Amino acid sequence: MGEGTYHLVTLGCPKNQVDSDKLAGTLVADGMTATDSAGEADLIVVNTCAFIEDARRESIDTVLALMDERRDGARLVVTGCMAERYGDELAETLPEVDAVSGFGVPVTLGRRPDGGAVPSFDLLNLPRPAAWRPWAYVKIAEGCDRACGFCAIPTFRGPQRSRTMRSILDEVEALGAREVVLVAQDLASYGRDQGEGERAIVPLVGAVAGRVDRVRLLYLYPSDLTDELVDTVCATGVPYFDLSLQHVSRPLLRRMRRWGDGDRYRERIGHIRGLEPDAAFRSNFIVGYPGETEEDHDALLAFVEEIELDWCGFFAYSEEVGTYAAGLAGGVDSGLVAERMRELGELQDAITARRRDSLIGFRVRVLVDEPGVGRTHREAPEIDGVVNVSLDLPVGEFADVTVTGALGPDLEAK
Repeated sequence: MGEGTYHLVTLGCPKNQVDSDKLAGTLVADGMTATDSAGEADLIVVNTCAFIEDARRESIDTVLALMDERRDGARLVVTGCMAERYGDELAETLPEVDAVSGFGVPVTLGRRPDGGAVPSFDLLNLPRPAAWRPWAYVKIAEGCDRACGFCAIPTFRGPQRSRTMRSILDEVEALGAREVVLVAQDLASYGRDQGEGERAIVPLVGAVAGRVDRVRLLYLYPSDLTDELVDTVCATGVPYFDLSLQHVSRPLLRRMRRWGDGDRYRERIGHIRGLEPDAAFRSNFIVGYPGETEEDHDALLAFVEEIELDWCGFFAYSEEVGTYAAGLAGGVDSGLVAERMRELGELQDAITARRRDSLIGFRVRVLVDEPGVGRTHREAPEIDGVVNVSLDLPVGEFADVTVTGALGPDLEAK
C-alpha cells in the first residue's frame, strides 16, 4: 500500500485483538501510520467476529457504518472470522468493500481482481509492535481439535496449530508488558499437535511467569484442569481460573458433546479454593441449547447460586450452520430463553456485587493500567470489573491500595 494512514477496528474476542496487533505491525512495516479517525484514513480495516449471530450482526453493522464514514478514495478491507467463514458471500453482499481478506491474506493486497493467487502470510507467527498498555494478550495456538456441538470455530479456524515455546517467549520479551494474558481456542491443549505431550502448557506458563510480573490464562476446558496445572497457576501469584463450563446438566452436556457435570465442577472448584482461598473464577454458560429442560435450567440456577463465581457470562444458544447441534430437535422458544437469561443474569449480578463488597477494607495489589484505573489478580483486562485508584499512581506500575467501596463490578481504593 505504501505510505498513508490506516484505521483498524477489532471486534470479538482477545484472540482477534492479537491478530489485529500483528496486522498493525505489518501495516506499520509497510510505511503506514495509525489514525483514530476513520474519516481521515487511507485504509480502513475491520477485523470481524463470526462466533454467533449477534457477533455477525455487529460486524456487518460496523462495516456499513464505516462505509458512510470513509472519505473518497479510501479503501475498506474486511478481514477476520467473518471474512474467512463467509468470504465470497460477504463480497457479493457488500460490493462497496474493496477487499474481503481471510486470515492468510495480507489486508494491504486483498483479493486480486484477476482471480490470480494472492501471497499469503502466517498471521499466527507475525511479529507485532511492543505493548502500548501495561498488559498484552499473547496467542499461543490457533484452531481447535474439539467437536463441541454448538461451535463452528474448527470449520474456519482449522485444527489446532501450536506455536513453538521459543517463538512465544520471544514475543513475550519483545512486548515489554508487566502482565501477559495467554489466549487460544483450547489453551490447555497447547503443544499436543507438536508431539510435546499432554501438558506442555505447564512448562510454558512457568517460563512466561519467569519473564513477566503476571501471567493469566483465559479459557480452560475443565477436563484439562489437572492438579499440576492448578498448582502451576497458583504458583504464578495470579490464581485466576477462566473455565469453559457451558452448562452443568450431564445429559445436556453430552448433547453438547462436552465433558463434565455440576458435581465434577463443584469438586474441582472446591479443591482449588481449598488450596488458594483467594482464587477468582470466571465462566460462561449457554442458555437454550436444544433439549434444555426446566430441570436443566433449575440445576444451572442452583449451581450458580451455590458456587458463587466471581464473574459469569450467559449466552443465548445460536444455531450455527455445519455444527452438530444445528440438526438437533428440542429447540427452546426464544421468549423462554430470554426469561432464563434474565433470571440467571440477575442472580449472578447479585453474587458478583456481594463478592466485590466482601473485599472492602482489604489491602490489595493493583497493576495501574491507565490513570485512575487498576486491576488485582481477580480482574482480567477488558472483561471484568476494575479498581478505581488515585490519579497520581504511575501507569504501568504496581501499587498496594486499600479497598474503600464497591459499586457493582468495580471497586474504589486508596
